Amino acid sequence: MSHFQDPEPADPRSSGEPPVYPDAPWAMVGQLWLSLFRVRGAADREDGLYGAAFVNYEPGSPLTYSELLVARPVRSQEYGRRVNITDIWVDSAASMLGGRELWAIPKDLCDFALDTSHTGPLSRTEWSASLERRPIARATFSDVSRAALRLPFRGGTWQPSLTPGGEDRTASITGSTKTLPCRGSWEFDAAGPLAWLRGQRQVASFRMADFRMSFG
Repeated sequence: MSHFQDPEPADPRSSGEPPVYPDAPWAMVGQLWLSLFRVRGAADREDGLYGAAFVNYEPGSPLTYSELLVARPVRSQEYGRRVNITDIWVDSAASMLGGRELWAIPKDLCDFALDTSHTGPLSRTEWSASLERRPIARATFSDVSRAALRLPFRGGTWQPSLTPGGEDRTASITGSTKTLPCRGSWEFDAAGPLAWLRGQRQVASFRMADFRMSFG
């Protein structure tokens, strides 16, 4: 299966009306590919562990779209253990606006290409994301996660306000998925917004197959 998804207009209000997004929580289904990087010495970034992920939200979700994100684990006395999404792009104006207004997730728009093939339990996947025809990242994965047992997961996000003087936002995540380690290889464009991940040490990759998730 392969497809290319055209982005929605960069200005979500270009049609005169803002896009409609669902009320929280969002009940999402789809596929996720994640790699962990140990970041050291990157300009304007704290050292530590970061995760880069491509996500495909499929039919059965209130919004269907592709996503590229980078997040890092954080911990505070007030919110406990959560993840902070530092960089994120989607190809849905409704998702972009909803993510910003509901949870202060700094979503922007970009283009995606996705190609997936299956041979028995083995899946091979290629992703790319580009912004105005300039590449952001490419990644390839191979996994057998579809054959794994379905297990529950839970977590949450913490995001600083996107507006001066605003309040921090949190979201809870619960769901189930079939997860196994996978092979993953990434390329980050030297002139792109994720160039700071070039040369950083990749420590592990995982596939979350057929996830069912409540976000919000």
